[in-house]
Amino acid sequence: MPQLHVADQRWSVAESTNLLDALNQAGVAVPYSCRAGSCHACLVRCVRGEPADLKPEALSRAQREQGWRLACQCQVVEDLQVEAFDPLRDGMPAHVLALDWLSPSVLRLRLSPQRPLRYRAGQHVVLWTACGVARPYSLASLPEEDRFLEFHLDCAHPGEFVDAARHFKVGDCVRLGELRGGALRYDPDWQEQPLWLLASGTGLGPLFGVLREALRQDHQGPIRLVHVARDASEYYLKDQLSALAATCPNLTVEYLERQQLPEYLLQLRLASRQTHALLCGHPDTVEAFAKRLFLAGLGRNQLLADAFLTRS
Repeated sequence: MPQLHVADQRWSVAESTNLLDALNQAGVAVPYSCRAGSCHACLVRCVRGEPADLKPEALSRAQREQGWRLACQCQVVEDLQVEAFDPLRDGMPAHVLALDWLSPSVLRLRLSPQRPLRYRAGQHVVLWTACGVARPYSLASLPEEDRFLEFHLDCAHPGEFVDAARHFKVGDCVRLGELRGGALRYDPDWQEQPLWLLASGTGLGPLFGVLREALRQDHQGPIRLVHVARDASEYYLKDQLSALAATCPNLTVEYLERQQLPEYLLQLRLASRQTHALLCGHPDTVEAFAKRLFLAGLGRNQLLADAFLTRS
């Protein structure tokens, strides 16, 4: 049986055991959210030995050369020495700049990183609390324009990270883990084409960043933004979106309560086969939008979707 070695611990595991499970079952606290290779919260560094990696394309070549692997996607097939991601050693410090409740359940968190973070609208980054709780969150800020990193946290349901975030204070330190590309982006080649931004809940955050990027690049085609929320009290960026729509004649903003979504989808039609659609938020809503758009004739390469993790 292969042996795992972490710090001063050594133990045997059955061959082909999932690395994340083996570590957590032995008391080595490696955080995770999706177990699908998307969130990257479970990064570990392989110091000696090599696991069977089921999703090597999930990390960059540089990361892999440095020994980083996603524990959830690896199987132990030989003796393996591993170092868990240490936010104090491997993460970038950032300080809480502001905390604001945008709705009864949406907390806006603004962070000031120790040094500028190079990112694009729509990406996400793993946030680590001081007590070692990690979770990926999408960026709602606009690079090169906002002097802070902005995140919209859905606090409607309890979870380790949101429970900790409720007690954040201005000046507290949060560590930034890996920055991920994510599925969402704005492509300047779309400038003359219709752009649909379809958001559920705090999926509005990254799409708000993408919208501002499109407007910054003077998008000429019509832009349609739809925000689906639990109820009207959760339309948390309504004032900002109204201000943008007042100055951008090509921007249309629509609001839906979740119960209205099925009827809305039945009436949804494509005005142009050149439309590009970006979907973000709860997996059920993202899937419902995607199915309807495919049935309406939207090509798969014209739809970018980022379904949020439901585990907090």
